[in-house]
Amino acid sequence: MTVSRMHAGHSVALATRERVQKAIDELGYVADAAAGALSSGRSEFVAVLVPSLASSNFSDTVRDTVRGLAASLEPHGLQLLIGDTDYHLDREERLVRSMLRHQPRCIALTGARHTDATRNLLRRSGVPVVEMWDAPTDPIDSAVGFSNVSAARAMVRYLADQGYERIGFLGGASELDRRGLDRLKGFRSQMKSLGLDDARVIRLGDSPVTMSHGGPAMAALLDAWPDTQAVMCVVSGMSAFGAIMESHRRGMTVPVDIAVAGFGNFEVSEYCTPTITTDSVDAYGIGLRTGATLLAALQEREAGAAISAGKRVRVAYKVVARESA
Repeated sequence: MTVSRMHAGHSVALATRERVQKAIDELGYVADAAAGALSSGRSEFVAVLVPSLASSNFSDTVRDTVRGLAASLEPHGLQLLIGDTDYHLDREERLVRSMLRHQPRCIALTGARHTDATRNLLRRSGVPVVEMWDAPTDPIDSAVGFSNVSAARAMVRYLADQGYERIGFLGGASELDRRGLDRLKGFRSQMKSLGLDDARVIRLGDSPVTMSHGGPAMAALLDAWPDTQAVMCVVSGMSAFGAIMESHRRGMTVPVDIAVAGFGNFEVSEYCTPTITTDSVDAYGIGLRTGATLLAALQEREAGAAISAGKRVRVAYKVVARESA
């Protein structure tokens, strides 16, 4: 009973605490978290679902978002349990069902598209939920992110301001990457609003689109529209790097013969030759704000206060101008 009290953070006399800790160290004792959650109705973990852990595309963004979440939550005794949805909504639904069985304190999801079953499960669960990296009009609970449509529109405006009119778009062919589709929507809407042709679109490769897709997509674009002046690779900076390499192979100089812009401000964008102009979003900041939003919701629940559902935190994005456009 004394060991349980100590692990639960209750008051235990200093001399007793030292004897208990010595015994724990000698025995290598680890408390049964499942049993503790069963008795208290509380676990110590936060479920986090991301679109991909395997792709180099997300080595920066997932890492930084998770770092931000951990920086917010770990000082409060909460640990992260991460699940990889592989962009599949049915896989996300299975992961949500599985994680809810283990009573997470709260859940963070990537994106705003989910199956109806996932939305119903989460709304009925009673745990705080935050959708990250998007700005849904009807969030399950709360959301921390930005409009991918608006971010793509901002890049088109930037390229147009540089004097480019014949602008192409390189994206993935999969319907699973809804954020990529939103960026395509933003590209087309901004091109039309400027009176420019929005037909120069190449969609190639399953999600996640990587460096290996950028070259073939650029080749297809230039074969179809050889007079293209600039191209947006809005799935990632990695595909923009592949597009630049294809331009070099064709004897073209970037940005003299063609300008190239990416998305996400990946590390390669800063060290490529030429350096890559890109949309930039603070992935670490998204993690920090998601963690803060979850903690605030937990505090409301524990205090018995009215729950402020539907909270939306907007995260800033910007165009980082470099040498490629």
